[in-house]
Amino acid sequence: MGAKILIVDDETQIRKLLRVTLEAHGFSTLEAPTGKEGVLQASMMRPDLIILDLGLPDMDGTEALSQIREWCSAPVIVLTVRDDEAGKVSALDSGADDYVTKPFGTGELMARIRVALRHVSHQSDEPVVHVGPLTIDLVRRVVTRDGEPIKLTPIEYDLLKALATHAGRVMTHRQLFQQVWGGQNYETASHYLRVYVGHLRKKIESDPTRPILLTTEPGVGYRLTEPS
Repeated sequence: MGAKILIVDDETQIRKLLRVTLEAHGFSTLEAPTGKEGVLQASMMRPDLIILDLGLPDMDGTEALSQIREWCSAPVIVLTVRDDEAGKVSALDSGADDYVTKPFGTGELMARIRVALRHVSHQSDEPVVHVGPLTIDLVRRVVTRDGEPIKLTPIEYDLLKALATHAGRVMTHRQLFQQVWGGQNYETASHYLRVYVGHLRKKIESDPTRPILLTTEPGVGYRLTEPS
């Protein structure tokens, strides 16, 4: 069997759907109907990845996530209701790796799982990161697109580096601001992030008005991803 995935969700039908889908793709599964049981299984069974519903009956999903993180460093993909921007941001800032909104397509979920597992398998200190046509040499601080060098300012490079080292995963505005600017005065200076994302897109995208590499997660953050 492939990677072991823990499903934490109180809805029986959702757990069944996920179990059947995951096992059809070669994964093994564990199930927990409550946050407390999910924390216990995460600590004892050491899953390779966790799918966590934020709407649990016994505790808030972000609280369950915080407790899981005390025992387990496996990637966590949260399931959240559509348009729950605050919940998405809170979960990501609390340690989730990605999110999928309900109702979700199994194809999208499987893609998110593959990205999360691939990121873990390549999480060693790789000196070079490849994302689509981009190559980011983290040692030499050199960025190329299709082999052609791209000149970036220090802040543009730091922003791209933060996104590239978490390629495929959504990063919140706060996470990016902390990594690039040190997290000071986040509320008053968050507009800097939008400005520099715009600058970066002009340099890495074929059409900055229709970005396919550096995409926006509305109300949440940004994601550097392989073009589909």
